[in-house]
Amino acid sequence: MDVQNLSEYLEFLEIEKGLSKNTIEAYRRDLGGFLAFCEYRGIEDVNSVKRTDINTYVLKLHDEKLTPTTVVRKIASLRGYFKWLCANEYCKSDPTLTLEQPKLPKRLPKVMTIKEIEEILAQNLDELHTVVLELLYGCGLRVSELSNIEINDIDIKSKYLQCMGKGSKERIVPIGKKAVAALKKYIPVRDYNLKKNNIVTKKLLVNEHGRILTRQDIYTFIHAQGDKIHKHISPHTLRHSFATHLLENGADLRVVQELLGHSDVSTTQLYTHVSKKRLKEVYFAINGSGGAA
Repeated sequence: MDVQNLSEYLEFLEIEKGLSKNTIEAYRRDLGGFLAFCEYRGIEDVNSVKRTDINTYVLKLHDEKLTPTTVVRKIASLRGYFKWLCANEYCKSDPTLTLEQPKLPKRLPKVMTIKEIEEILAQNLDELHTVVLELLYGCGLRVSELSNIEINDIDIKSKYLQCMGKGSKERIVPIGKKAVAALKKYIPVRDYNLKKNNIVTKKLLVNEHGRILTRQDIYTFIHAQGDKIHKHISPHTLRHSFATHLLENGADLRVVQELLGHSDVSTTQLYTHVSKKRLKEVYFAINGSGGAA
């Protein structure tokens, strides 16, 4: 199979669609796996791919015990690729055209209680990790957004930060009092660590050795904090909690959409279901499963 077409497609996604590097890498892995599958079956050209080949590939994904979400993503990657191949006349017909996209059951995101978050923040955390928690929860940032923030993206005086979201979309997010206080304590420590280690970087998050914190570093830290309260959590759990707590306290749905950087309000509406579910849980915990007291 010609990998040149794949390189061109990934370049198209980056330049024309403005997708992030992480998203493009996911496409590269998904489509690379499909091309390897075709090579194994002796398929040498995209025009030789038949619908039966696609069906066999999808069955293979299921046989590998991949999660339904992963299978759906890989199928979507494949459909997008063949649509582009046909539009650019690299492929005469699209073998994925009538391929059905499996429907996923809507799962409500897991959230933490305010008490659980306070319990984690009450731990003996250093200035760096306090800032990580405050920005993930207090600003509802994605882990990729947090790891990419630079020192000049923070305006402590005006109490806002600027971050780059999905699709290279910039947004302004207000910073709460606790996050501001955490930043004021952390930034002098950051500057000292950089100077001590003779390192120059614009990135906001650096450890005591002056090394920039990666997405994986943040994941590892958050998982460890979850272990302390016997709960499996990720950076996204804090983002979910941020949105849910805002809605529970009367925030407007459109405002929360703006803060989260969602392009479609229907994505944000999922958190209203979480709020209703939590309300029912509290109600029945007080009044019993039989209903009203």
